This record gives sequence, structure tokens and C-alpha cells, in this order.
Amino acid sequence: MESPIRRISDVIRDHDEFLVASHYSPDGDAIGSICALGHLLTTMGKRVKLYNPSGLPSRYAFVDAPTPIASELPDTLPAWSFVLDCGSRERMGESLAARSNETGFINIDHHLGNDEFGAVNWVDPTQPAVGNMVALLAEALDVPLTGPLAECVYLAVATDTGFFTYGNTTPESLELAAQMLRSGLDIALMNERITKQWSENRMKLWTEAMSTMELFQDKQICATVITKEMFKRTGTTNADTENLINFLRRLKTVRVAAILREEGPDLYKFSLRSYGDDNVQQVAARFGGGGHKNAAGGSIQAPLAEAREQLVKAVAEQLERG
Repeated sequence: MESPIRRISDVIRDHDEFLVASHYSPDGDAIGSICALGHLLTTMGKRVKLYNPSGLPSRYAFVDAPTPIASELPDTLPAWSFVLDCGSRERMGESLAARSNETGFINIDHHLGNDEFGAVNWVDPTQPAVGNMVALLAEALDVPLTGPLAECVYLAVATDTGFFTYGNTTPESLELAAQMLRSGLDIALMNERITKQWSENRMKLWTEAMSTMELFQDKQICATVITKEMFKRTGTTNADTENLINFLRRLKTVRVAAILREEGPDLYKFSLRSYGDDNVQQVAARFGGGGHKNAAGGSIQAPLAEAREQLVKAVAEQLERG
């Protein structure tokens, strides 16, 4: 069977125009990956349009993208569209999903449970970030990992591995960082750009959110809540919650950290983080969600107290099984 990297490489060589997209509410891997692939393709002389239904978050405004990231699709789609870091067709957003008959999807992802919605699928849950996969594609196409391409790959890999501190960090990801460092990547500058993006309002939001923290199951589960009223009071958005959950799981006794974020009337989006063998992806799957073994999420339709009770119960049951 032909390897997905070879198949994707052939498609790139045989075509001149591509759309490159990632999941809505993009994180560092989503933004870094589409920009990295955009640089790879433009280096090869291809015409590229970058797309994300949520646009470019302000905290990633420093990214050297090869072309602006549009939040609206072009009138005409190219023959092939890359969809990166999307565990399912729904994650790419309604607009692109509704036009799937106009383009062929190349699905590059590392999430468990990916439904392989593409005409070409390269899904590898052993990869710590889709940025790693873009780097492998660049190697296969003899495109050097230098300049803005390397910066975007680093953004993707560093943010999805917690700057190489999470359990998904692999020897290959460390070797990739070393390779790019040798080739001139300024890691200190990149780390400053990635981390030094806080506002006073974000600090206020975190203060309010942390005050809602509760511990369950002999302090092994930590849960906090973020409401729409908190966003309104502090002048913040969903983007300002990024990485809060990783602070919760720093508590010495905590095995699983959870955030419940109000999305609508009695509708809460949840995020889960864990360590080691504690599999939160299986918890998320019980609510129709998904993700990775140690990082997953989904939604619960219920009043807050009930939603929190359901989630904590499901996590507790998973810990007992584990």
C-alpha cells in the first residue's frame, strides 16, 4: 500500500493551487501547521490560500504567515484542500464541510478517533503535533526547515507538547527542535513571542476562574467553571482561557483537571487534561467528544450543577478503572 506521505507528495507535485485549513478556535498547532505547510507549498512555487473559520487569534499575530489567514472561503475552491489538526469533518467548520463536493480533502491529523473523512488520509496518533507531520512532509519534498517555515513548525510542536514537557513529547520531536536550532532558529525569541501575550483582562479572568475551583475524589479531580458573565466582566474571550487547565493540574494531588465553559443556555463545553495512563479521551467519548489520551474535550447539555456532576462522575469512574 502506498504511504500517505508519498501520496500527498505526488498530489503536491501534480497540482499548482491549494487551500490549507485547520480547525475552528485554532490553537498553536493548528495555526503553526497551516502556516508551515503554506510556507512549504509557496517554496515549491505553489499558489496557496490559508483558511480558518475563526480567523487568526490575536495572540498569534506575530506569526510570519506566507499569506493572510482568511476567515471566509474563496468563491472557487481548488482541486485539493489540506485540512490539518481536525479530528472530524465537523471541526473544520460548517462552511468548508458543506462544500466537500467541490474539493478533495487531504486529512493530516494526530487525534485518536479521527474518522478519516479525506480522499487522502494521513492520521498518526503517535505524532505529538501536526507540526511534526508537516516537518516530515518537508523532508520528503526536500524543502529545508529554515526561516519562517521552521518558526511555524516550532510554534506547532512547542505548544502541543507544552514546550517539550508533556507525555506526548517524543525523541523525534526533540531531535526536530535541535535540527531547526542548528539551522538558525532563534528558540529564545520564539518562546518569548509565544508566551508573552497576556493582557490585564486575561489575568482578571484567570483570577475569577481559579476562584471557582473545586476538588473531588480525594482531591484527584480538579474542576473549575468559566461563565459568559465572567467573559463580559473581564472583557475577554474564549481564547483567553488557553492553558488555564494546565495550571489546574499542577496541584500535587490532581490526576485529572477539568474546565467547564458556558457556551449557551445549559450548554457547557468541557476540557480535560491528565497525566500518564489516565485516559481522558475515553471520558470525552462518553459525551460525544474526543481528543488525545491526556488531552480531550466535548460538550454537555445540562444545568451547570448537573453538568459538573456528570463530568466528575465519568472521570472518577475512569480513574477507578485505570
